[in-house]
Amino acid sequence: MEKQAIKGDGMSQQNNTIDVYIETGEKKVFAVAADWPGWSRSGSDEASALQALADYGPRYAQIMKRAGLDFSPPAGVEAFRVVERLEGGSGTDFGVPGVAPPADTQPVSEDDLRRFELIMRACWEAFAGAIAAAQGRELRKGPRGGGRDLEKIARHVLDAGRAYLKQLGWTPGPGDAPDVQAEIDLLRQEEVEAMAAKMRGELPETGPRGGARWPLRYYVRRAAWHVLDHVWEIEDRVEG
Repeated sequence: MEKQAIKGDGMSQQNNTIDVYIETGEKKVFAVAADWPGWSRSGSDEASALQALADYGPRYAQIMKRAGLDFSPPAGVEAFRVVERLEGGSGTDFGVPGVAPPADTQPVSEDDLRRFELIMRACWEAFAGAIAAAQGRELRKGPRGGGRDLEKIARHVLDAGRAYLKQLGWTPGPGDAPDVQAEIDLLRQEEVEAMAAKMRGELPETGPRGGARWPLRYYVRRAAWHVLDHVWEIEDRVEG
């Protein structure tokens, strides 16, 4: 299939069509909404990944409502238009949408940045809300008794958030606030500053060992996905 440019303006819902791209590994496949950072789900094949993406549409709509953005969840997979297929890697099979589409290197405008800030703020607010709602409640274990407890989920997401900022080229603080909400607030402030600095070209494009830093569009896509993935995990695992 001929590749089409992936837009970053959130306008792919025109004519009731939602652009998605597919990231395929050996064991897992991700379906990723091209214009809606954080809306990305996986399956064992392309069809199941697209179905999972559709199933999570209403939950993603709640996040976009919090962000103040106009988003209508699809009625089904027929609303999706696959605009690009990417070859995944070990990260894909591990359960991470880890391949940046070529269009993620496009410049970011002030309007883009403002939209990204709204989306990330909404994701972090949802995460803080999920943590607060689950306090004092048991989280359902997996079939083999696995699964992090609430404190470990919170620590994992915050640690990953700082690691993602490093991938953007930013040097984050130590993350030693007195509680989870205070740490989220500190991380959010750094994230706002880091995204703006990245847009202005003030952060390095390569690391000290020469590895490429993440483009801003991919950072938002990946960071929003990770926060929401654990929001939904907490919501699904809360007992009673």
